[in-house]
Amino acid sequence: MSSPLSKELRQEYNVQSLPIQKDDEVQVVRGHYKGKVVQVYSKKHAIYIEQVQQEKANGTAVHAGIHPSKAVLTRLKLDKDWEKILERKVKS
Repeated sequence: MSSPLSKELRQEYNVQSLPIQKDDEVQVVRGHYKGKVVQVYSKKHAIYIEQVQQEKANGTAVHAGIHPSKAVLTRLKLDKDWEKILERKVKS
């Protein structure tokens, strides 16, 4: 489940999209929401963001699922493994 990168990150890494992971920061394309990714649910093809919540009938707040293609990555959580993936993707 990949998500497109912001213009700044595209210029920096020379890649258009990357798989989304927990603790990445995203901005929702439709709307004004942005924040950290709390959970990636690959079975439902959904990501859950800190700021995007809706209220259930009993009054509790739950995170609303958003499709990864409708979010733009603004900051990546990079570690050694992700740097290797990024290098491999740039070469191809």
